Amino acid sequence: MEIIKIVGVALIATFLALIIKEQKPNFAFLLVVFVGCAIFLFLVDKIFDIIHMLEKLAVNAKVNMVYVETILKIIGIAYIAEFATQITKDAGQGAIASKIELAGKIIILAMAIPILTVLIETIIKLIPS
Repeated sequence: MEIIKIVGVALIATFLALIIKEQKPNFAFLLVVFVGCAIFLFLVDKIFDIIHMLEKLAVNAKVNMVYVETILKIIGIAYIAEFATQITKDAGQGAIASKIELAGKIIILAMAIPILTVLIETIIKLIPS
């Protein structure tokens, strides 16, 4: 039922932004950014619950927590980069948005290198000599 609340607020904000955009485009943009941030903040509790559940699963499966934390950080970076990219595109700054996407991808790749190294080493150990 939370999705109904989110969609309702988003649709109301969309209609208001369309009406306001004719008179005050800056206010319309600020309204859109504010609603986007409010929706994100509304979801923070859900995100915390998901992270907590994944950590419990990792402990039960006896997975090294360093890997789980790294993967969660990578997911967080992806979501934050996507959120910032969408806001930047809404502001009409496509060039900056593409730079945010590139930065997010490079940071994710840099963070994933230790996990990829362990994965490759494990595969090499499994291959008979």
